[in-house]
Amino acid sequence: GHYVEAQDWNELILAPDVAVIDTRNDYEVGIGTFEGAIDPDTKSFREFPKWWEDNKDRFHNKRIAMFCTGGIRCEKSTNYLLSQGVEDVYHLKGGILKYLEDVPEADSKWDGECFVFDARVSVGHGLNEGPHQLCYACRRPILPADKENTQYEHGVACHQCADETTAEDKDRFRERQKQIHLARERGEQHMVGYDGN
Repeated sequence: GHYVEAQDWNELILAPDVAVIDTRNDYEVGIGTFEGAIDPDTKSFREFPKWWEDNKDRFHNKRIAMFCTGGIRCEKSTNYLLSQGVEDVYHLKGGILKYLEDVPEADSKWDGECFVFDARVSVGHGLNEGPHQLCYACRRPILPADKENTQYEHGVACHQCADETTAEDKDRFRERQKQIHLARERGEQHMVGYDGN
């Protein structure tokens, strides 16, 4: 595949013969992506090969530009497409994070925030921390306003996962939150080490 530097990315993705594919998971795409990018709607990268197999005919005679958070999944997806006989494959060198760091917001084709796998949860242009927090039940990003939803219970459920867990799961999550709270009262850190506060 061909690496594309952040400062050259806009020119590539605006070309009419280029299909732009977001290789990240659905919850990451949900808070931000490039304008016009195709979302494979995958829950994990393991689903990408099947998605490609089901959709590859859409991309006949197109150059493929792929991106991800930092570049790792782009490497995997590029190698996969090359192994499938796709020749014109490009990916964003350094990923979205490099783009948000290097490309001025006024010139940016990025829309939203970028999910990151650290305490910041999301970042925007200039890698400034975004407003997202984590639901500590499902690990998906939520906004502060999402905590007002009737399905939200700290450490137990959010609007995205409330219907995905059983009553027994929720009871377990409540017990975990109780143990985290008790450990904090004793001045200790709970073995899980996070609680969203």
